Amino acid sequence: MEMIIILVVLALLAFWAARIYNQLVELQNRHENGFSQIEIQLKRRYDLIPNLVETAKAYMSHERETLEAVISARNDAVAGLAAAAGNPGDPAAIQELAGAEGVLTGAMSRFNVTMEAYPDLKASANMAQLSEELTSTENKVAFARQAFNDQVTEFNTYRSSFPPVLFANMFGFSTDAALLEFEDSQAIQAAPKVSF
Repeated sequence: MEMIIILVVLALLAFWAARIYNQLVELQNRHENGFSQIEIQLKRRYDLIPNLVETAKAYMSHERETLEAVISARNDAVAGLAAAAGNPGDPAAIQELAGAEGVLTGAMSRFNVTMEAYPDLKASANMAQLSEELTSTENKVAFARQAFNDQVTEFNTYRSSFPPVLFANMFGFSTDAALLEFEDSQAIQAAPKVSF
């Protein structure tokens, strides 16, 4: 009889540990999927930026340095996104992406300020369409980033709570996932203003 009780207790403990493992896996998959949504929108944004620069080149022939800075920052952000997409739970990769996004946001801000000096560029139908698409994409990035950060917070909270914290390291969930935060917190809240 004692053997049956011991076996039942062991079975319950195994079931309980399996449930914790499955919840950790589910939460990790959610935040990785959340990052995939950010990746989709950032790729769209990165694809729009060269078109914006090409359209502006015809009008901004004396602003080569600004245009090159935007393209360089965009390329760095693409590389940061590729690194983070490989492991969205890696704090170093997420931090690299956040830094690259901060540089890109700064370059785009300088680009927008420079464009103010070119009324013909602001009146261009192509530029207006690209601006609208970029603004829409920025809003989608902000929503996807918020969802990702919510999912990361849920994962980290569960992983650090009792009793999952007892099993997390043993199951290979030894570190918290990183939030995607930018140096300029205002950049997260509001899409960059592109005015034409």
